[in-house]
Amino acid sequence: LGHGRSVHCQTIRMGFNSNIHIANALISMYCKCGDVKDALYIFKNLDGKDNVSWNSMIAGYAQHGLASQAIDLFEEMRQQCVEPDAITLLGVLSSCRHAGLVQEGRRYFNSMIKEHGIQPELDHYSCVIDLLGRAGLLEEARCFIENMPTRPNAIIWGSLLSSCRVHGSVWIGIEAAECRLLLEPECASTHVQLANLYASVGCWDDAARVRKLMKDKGIKTSPGFSWIEISNEVHRFRAEDCSNPKMIEIIAVLYSLVDHNKTLRYEPEMQEEEIDDALYI
Repeated sequence: LGHGRSVHCQTIRMGFNSNIHIANALISMYCKCGDVKDALYIFKNLDGKDNVSWNSMIAGYAQHGLASQAIDLFEEMRQQCVEPDAITLLGVLSSCRHAGLVQEGRRYFNSMIKEHGIQPELDHYSCVIDLLGRAGLLEEARCFIENMPTRPNAIIWGSLLSSCRVHGSVWIGIEAAECRLLLEPECASTHVQLANLYASVGCWDDAARVRKLMKDKGIKTSPGFSWIEISNEVHRFRAEDCSNPKMIEIIAVLYSLVDHNKTLRYEPEMQEEEIDDALYI
């Protein structure tokens, strides 16, 4: 973010701050770096907004889970007679997905062809399937996939599989896993999710079978990385890595967040035993 701000200052000094393409890039940069406030300031003060301007701001809101702001901005875009495109609707659908707005997501998806003449692409279908899956509407999600005019890709089946694991729908999950493995037979995450799905309903033999299949094929998962920038310093985290000197403090904060979520009647996917395993592995 600091480097981005430096570049922004340089564009002002050079007199390029009113250039539509540079302004659009700055909006996107600030949104991706988590500074939605500055992105909105540039957007509001930009003359001659084009589709990229609107799309960048809507996508920024969607990225940070600000669904109501994304939808309000989309409606404002329509009121100003700016015709949305496929990327605009993708941002709106993504915001609905993150906020769990099922009815709104259905409405905007159906409006693509009926109102805007936009043919949905795989990314749009993927958003709707993920939206339905997160809401627990797994049968509807599966029917949605079956009625797609194009062949679903591995991302779509993976999305349905993840939702099945969360909601404990074993058989739809198995179907999704098998379909994804036909497209990506060496995908480690699919094997892991399938094993976890079996384990979540107590089918330990089947879970062990999938794990053994991974071992026999030599399929291994790659550790995931996360990072966050605080005071111009980037902190990196890797799955199952306890080398961070502040790990005890991090785990304490994690426990605090888990307890807080429980007061909100939200049951986290990560159980306390898993947190302990992550700490002492």
